[in-house]
Amino acid sequence: MKNLPVFAARLAAQRPVPNVKNAILMSALLPLFAHAQAPTLSNPAVSVVLDGYYQSDDRVMTERAKGFGLGGTELALSASIDDMFYGKFTSVFEFHEGESEILVEEAFMQTMALPNGFTVRAGRFLSDIGYLNNQHLHTDAFTSRPSAYRAFLGGHYFDDGIRLSYIAPTDMYWLLGAEAFAGKNLRAADESAEREYSSTGVYTAFTKIGGDIGIESSWQFGLSYMRNENGQLTTLAEHEDEHHEDEHSAGHDEHGHGHAAAYTGKHTYIADFVYKWAPNGNYKYQHLTLSAEYFRVADFFTLAEHEHSDHDDHHGEEANYTQDYHQAWYVSGVYQFTPHWSAGLRYGKLASHVQHDDHFEPQTLKETELSIAWHNSHFSTVRFELSHQSNLGFEHANNENVITLQYVMTLGAHSAHQF
Repeated sequence: MKNLPVFAARLAAQRPVPNVKNAILMSALLPLFAHAQAPTLSNPAVSVVLDGYYQSDDRVMTERAKGFGLGGTELALSASIDDMFYGKFTSVFEFHEGESEILVEEAFMQTMALPNGFTVRAGRFLSDIGYLNNQHLHTDAFTSRPSAYRAFLGGHYFDDGIRLSYIAPTDMYWLLGAEAFAGKNLRAADESAEREYSSTGVYTAFTKIGGDIGIESSWQFGLSYMRNENGQLTTLAEHEDEHHEDEHSAGHDEHGHGHAAAYTGKHTYIADFVYKWAPNGNYKYQHLTLSAEYFRVADFFTLAEHEHSDHDDHHGEEANYTQDYHQAWYVSGVYQFTPHWSAGLRYGKLASHVQHDDHFEPQTLKETELSIAWHNSHFSTVRFELSHQSNLGFEHANNENVITLQYVMTLGAHSAHQF
């Protein structure tokens, strides 16, 4: 079925056109084309994404470890349930420290016929905050997400919840939305092992505005806010309880496995901007994408007044209580200069604080990544990436240059990618 549309196009291009035999064959094939291109509940779109790699050394807060490995191998099914609803299921197979794991990344239903531009999505799905988060990892132009995503969203944030979105009837694209999630992967450490978390812990609000500049350029600007009811540390770990601290403190699991955020806070603010250019509007053969995002995670602890005074007396400026936020940003440029080759350059910086004994210590991570990719088709990519990282306060401080080789292969029909 995959090659039938191509075969039909070739038949249509043949001369002379008034060929009775070709006309009969085309009339017989057209219903099959329509059935193949419009997945229904009895004929869902099924796809598998294969992700494999070799990495020369470990990197901070990435799930890809040194050596050969598998990334997120994805199995997805999607279809229109009826004229009112659409559904999608996505599972991810991961391999970590000698063990295989299966995660349900998406399992949601979405309305398709609500009036006045409203849409409701419910179940498990990717949050629409920021620019990259609502996109699957295999669509990225780099082997790993920017450090801001790895630190604050566990790579990419998906959760159980509900979303209401609205597209305004304006000449310019304008999307507004709000979400409510369980928020289990964004909970702060349970320092006392007796903490009661809110069952609905995360609330988000976002807006995205975009438009075209002539026929060759387009842009989008977004603002997002996330309130995490369970995101604050309430006490500091005691010095003698090293095992408890290592197990629960943010930032200790620097591979970021399990898609849990390494750093949390009560308020997260995100600003993002994307610009795309393609000569004559033909994105297939040549295009440029420029993007940037800024994250600020505020109020990551709440301590009693006497604790502030005691720790300030003992540690002075080392406690650094006045700077109650983490922040990170990145800028990225990806240029596809031929139909089969693209190159990308990204630079990002993370400034965070890690709990150490009874105080916090600053951390800094700077990353520069150069990516060169060969695309034999829309379904296959082979990528070479050189990452240079310099950091303060993290492990792997001496692993300055890391080389990664990656392949991403798609089998079957896959839904369209985001802007």
